[in-house]
Amino acid sequence: MAFEDDDTTTVYTVVVNDEEQYSIWPAERTVPAGWREVGFTGVKADCLAHIEKVWTDMRPLSVRRQMDGAA
Repeated sequence: MAFEDDDTTTVYTVVVNDEEQYSIWPAERTVPAGWREVGFTGVKADCLAHIEKVWTDMRPLSVRRQMDGAA
């Protein structure tokens, strides 16, 4: 499924994986294995704005843990 850049009608849900990496997924579709919903849905622009606000450290969780342990 291709995501349209100017999509203002499709409702998406924000999803996160075990590495705390965020993405969006069409709300009417089943979330793929390895991902879970975070409880935020909306049009693409709103979901991406939410991700920008909450995903402040782009490093995967395993990398953050490793770096924190090495400090």
